[in-house]
Amino acid sequence: MDKYDEISFDDFDEQINPKPEENDFDKILEVAITRRGLLKSVMAVGSVATLGSIAALSPEEAVAAADRFAFKHIDANTLDDITVPDGYTAKVVTRWGDPLWSDGVDFDHATRGDGASQEKAFGDNIDGMEVFAHGDKTIMVVNNEYTNRKIIWGNREEGKFANDDDVLKGKMAQGLTVVEIAEDENGEWGIVKDSPYNRRVTPDTPMELTGPAAGHDLVKTSADPAGTTPLGTFNNCGNGRTPWGTYLACEENFNGYFSAADEEHKVSPELKRYGLSAKDWGYGWATIDDRFDVAMNPNEPNRFGYVVEVDPRNPDAAPKKRTALGRFKHENAEVVVNRDGRIVVYMGDDERGEFLYRYVSNGVFAPGAETDSLLDDGKLYVAKFHDTGAGEWLELNPETTGMASMADVCIHARIAASTVGATTMDRPEWVAANPRAPEVYCALTNNKNRGIKPNAGGDLTPASGPNPREENHYGQVVRWQPNGGDHTNNGFAWNLFVMAGNPKIHSDAYAGSANVTEANMFNSPDGLKFDSNGILWIQTDGNYSNAEQFEGHGNNQMLAGDPNTGELRRFLVGPNECEVTGMTWSPDKRTMFVGIQHPGERGNSHWPEGGDAVPRSAVIAIRRDDNGLMG
Repeated sequence: MDKYDEISFDDFDEQINPKPEENDFDKILEVAITRRGLLKSVMAVGSVATLGSIAALSPEEAVAAADRFAFKHIDANTLDDITVPDGYTAKVVTRWGDPLWSDGVDFDHATRGDGASQEKAFGDNIDGMEVFAHGDKTIMVVNNEYTNRKIIWGNREEGKFANDDDVLKGKMAQGLTVVEIAEDENGEWGIVKDSPYNRRVTPDTPMELTGPAAGHDLVKTSADPAGTTPLGTFNNCGNGRTPWGTYLACEENFNGYFSAADEEHKVSPELKRYGLSAKDWGYGWATIDDRFDVAMNPNEPNRFGYVVEVDPRNPDAAPKKRTALGRFKHENAEVVVNRDGRIVVYMGDDERGEFLYRYVSNGVFAPGAETDSLLDDGKLYVAKFHDTGAGEWLELNPETTGMASMADVCIHARIAASTVGATTMDRPEWVAANPRAPEVYCALTNNKNRGIKPNAGGDLTPASGPNPREENHYGQVVRWQPNGGDHTNNGFAWNLFVMAGNPKIHSDAYAGSANVTEANMFNSPDGLKFDSNGILWIQTDGNYSNAEQFEGHGNNQMLAGDPNTGELRRFLVGPNECEVTGMTWSPDKRTMFVGIQHPGERGNSHWPEGGDAVPRSAVIAIRRDDNGLMG
């Protein structure tokens, strides 16, 4: 078996480009990380609603003080099914391989389809998603992040591609799915086949490159000498939504799809910083498409790693890669309209020891006015957190980074951020802005290298600030408030909303913060999203072994958090070996849509169909039995 077959993208990156052990511990800031000591430091931040509001209350007292949740908590479990509270029902809307058009074919569990059938069907491994109302139509856009190789090629020996069409099938399963959905007479949601809005955006779809990097020499290729019309998007993780009604898809682990026929080929230091090498993650795209041979086309990787804007209402509009928002492994893109009308986009770079970014437009948003320049013309920043509970946004430009142009800054945003001394983070994933208060949250999912190894650029990763635990296997959620409530202000105050952990087996910082109990404990917060009531929904993508330091955590899950009290309550538990990721609501707010990704990734699930069926990533619809509002 290939040594890369069973590892995550993060571990793949480290095995391809191993990071040096960090031995110079004199450089690492020492901090107290006892549970009580850490909480005291967190509560010292006064300008943000702090954990102090819950520190004096037991979990029961906090619930009694202000119960804003419309459900009773559920226990962790390891069932191969969806578990939701009493009074709620979850049903599948659509699954990987469901045809979008009448001339498509139903999913074949024996073959898993082929390249042609997959191009006409719902993509694999759902992540970020959004629903858009268009007249009386409801249009859903979903990221299809990647494919489970041993599942999509499960009809082949050892679960590996056997021919070019197998590779094409895996390629066509990625990108985006745009589909009209509707309720039937029983109130159940499903695909509207043959809708004019149905669309697959794949790794081969023509796109536009916009912003500072468009036309730069580093994005020019023999197939696109102008450097403005890249093909395709893939490994799209989280998402964003603009106030003018477009969808933002975020390209994450793009490096895992490039390879070279010569396995000894050495890439440039700039490409290595992004995890590129002569070895891919097992997809074999370079065997059918020379674009993905990094030796033949060394500039092609520079055309990926961006936020991609898609107009769901216009199937003929080419998606646009917005280079002004920087190139890195984007998790999501949280868009805020500042009080002066400027657009602010918060973004995390999901890799161990990478950074948290902000973009601020120069222009202002006005309904009905021109919006195309708002994500092209602006300033890019990276976050610096101080142990005092204060922070600042450091501008990335040619002057601060020493780079030749803003195009270079955007293309090499990671290198730019290292240059200005940004804070290395524990894998910054989804960012979510509170619609009812000027505060922002970011899931720092985990980082086993914290305090042990530097990041891919050699930056130290001391256990300090918002990343206070060495070998952090549990993760935390950091929140900050911009000074003066102004999202364009370069200063902010921060604290930790929650540190995940296991109080059943730990009594120190690894037990988690005071709002984590044996009843609601979890690990690896990933997806974050606020509903319109100001409730923060937390989705996990962590260790589901339910053993040793994760004893009692069960399968991955979704919790609701109250920013006012700090209370956390488990709402959903997913099937075996899945990630719970991506969520949105129907226009009437009576349905919550949630993504279930990679069920059975290690062979121990048959969800959603059961029996001997192939496990399939799916979108589920959750409703209250009394048809009440869901958010």
